[in-house]
Amino acid sequence: MTEPPTSGASVPSANEQTSRGTLPPWEVAELPEPLPFSVRNAFKIIGPGAIMLAASIGGGEWLIGPATVIKHGPGVLWIATVAIVLQLIFNLEGIRYTLYTGEPALSGIMRLKPGCRFWGGAYVLLTAMQLGVPALAPATAVTVFGMMLDRVPVEAPTDQEIRDVEKSGDAAASAKLQQERERAASDRGTLLKITYGIIAITLVILMFGGTIERMLEIASWFMIAYIFIFLIAVNLWFVPGSIWLSTLAGFFEFGNWPTGVEPLLMATFFATAGSGGIGNLTISNWIRDKGFGMGAVVGAIPSVVGGKEVRLSHVGKVFAITTDNMRRWRLWWRYVVLDQVWLWALGCFCGMFLNVNLARAIIPHGTDLSKVGAGAFQAQYMADNFWRGLWILGLLNGFWILFSTQLGNTDVLVRTLTDTLWTASSRVRRWRDGSIAKVYYSLLLVFSAWGLFAVHLGSAMTLFKYLGTMAGVVMSIAGVQLYLVNTRLLPRELQPSWWRKAALLICSLSYGAMSLVAGYDIVSKWFA
Repeated sequence: MTEPPTSGASVPSANEQTSRGTLPPWEVAELPEPLPFSVRNAFKIIGPGAIMLAASIGGGEWLIGPATVIKHGPGVLWIATVAIVLQLIFNLEGIRYTLYTGEPALSGIMRLKPGCRFWGGAYVLLTAMQLGVPALAPATAVTVFGMMLDRVPVEAPTDQEIRDVEKSGDAAASAKLQQERERAASDRGTLLKITYGIIAITLVILMFGGTIERMLEIASWFMIAYIFIFLIAVNLWFVPGSIWLSTLAGFFEFGNWPTGVEPLLMATFFATAGSGGIGNLTISNWIRDKGFGMGAVVGAIPSVVGGKEVRLSHVGKVFAITTDNMRRWRLWWRYVVLDQVWLWALGCFCGMFLNVNLARAIIPHGTDLSKVGAGAFQAQYMADNFWRGLWILGLLNGFWILFSTQLGNTDVLVRTLTDTLWTASSRVRRWRDGSIAKVYYSLLLVFSAWGLFAVHLGSAMTLFKYLGTMAGVVMSIAGVQLYLVNTRLLPRELQPSWWRKAALLICSLSYGAMSLVAGYDIVSKWFA
């Protein structure tokens, strides 16, 4: 028996829902009863945070974090602290909307003026701009190259090095340079073949598992376990106590801004310490597919192999504000906090700390890590200075870190586009016989094919800096929109507190300012 609503504003009317967009009104259903809160049940329910952590750790924590700290010192780690805290609030507020409606946060944004077609089109463009290039696939390929050939790839000589040799007229140096160019060209060909294989393996993995979220969750738990066991072991082995303390202190040196810093690198660090951009919005999609709150009654995206017959509604379902439903809401929220605060956010802090701490102990200060094979630098330094067996172990760790992010980013890209098109377009829903899985896999095939070409556009570090810049732009826009969604579309009883609203606006302003600084730096270099 359902209790009567405790508030007349418990379920927004159709007029209230459609006045801020062109999506159909929500349906009304009962909020599912979560399992009683316990450790055993927690492991059954949580999981989206593991997917997000695995998708995060290969970027900011493995590539950009160590590169920034080795170049500028541990005092810049306060940027990671601010970034992870702001992104945590952002994630929780996106999930708040999904718990109530069963819709991903982006669907809520599409309910805002000027409507779903405008915002749907805008986010299709932003998603493609941020994640359309598989930036982590080439970095992952470096680790496989190292395991296959027992060395890092040869870097091609820079234009400046070529000019210096030509100017010197040294025949021996010129011959050596030519050999390096030939070896670099050969290694690049091998790397491209490996990269193609990684893109293909990513596609295959996403085809299995009942629902795509479930497959990603299983893979993520495995990769996280290996990554953290390895990182904890080598940190305990190699890193002296003084470095542990100074690395930890860096997370709290707020306001430390080193001289001569590269704005683009810092903007990328700020955006990718955590997840960054579209990845933060997509947590609500995984929450829905896992069955949190009203996500349990709207459906999920099934796998093409072994997938259950699951239908996904393009319109959310909301619940009446009753005493019993509010009890269930608070219990669901406890699981959300466990998934996001204690799994994702704490995992991001630990991942950043362990990766940076290890890098500081084994890599000379000031080393330009963009010149070292991305994904292989830690393995190379450990093997050269300690034990040769760490070459394979380190490369394997780098592989799992980078591949987990490659896998997660691919799903984020395709999932965001699929959900956006599925929600906004009746033509898309009719196009594939009402099967969202067919839409998902059609887009996955298209972007996998595109990725085979896109990996030629630059080095792993260059591509990742571009990704990070776009992530900051997305965060600056979406932060304001989540504020509007949760204050205009949710019942008063479920709206965020004032400090959470303020944090969303601070998040938007911070990422907007950092993106402007990075953009100015890029443009000024064009005209320098």
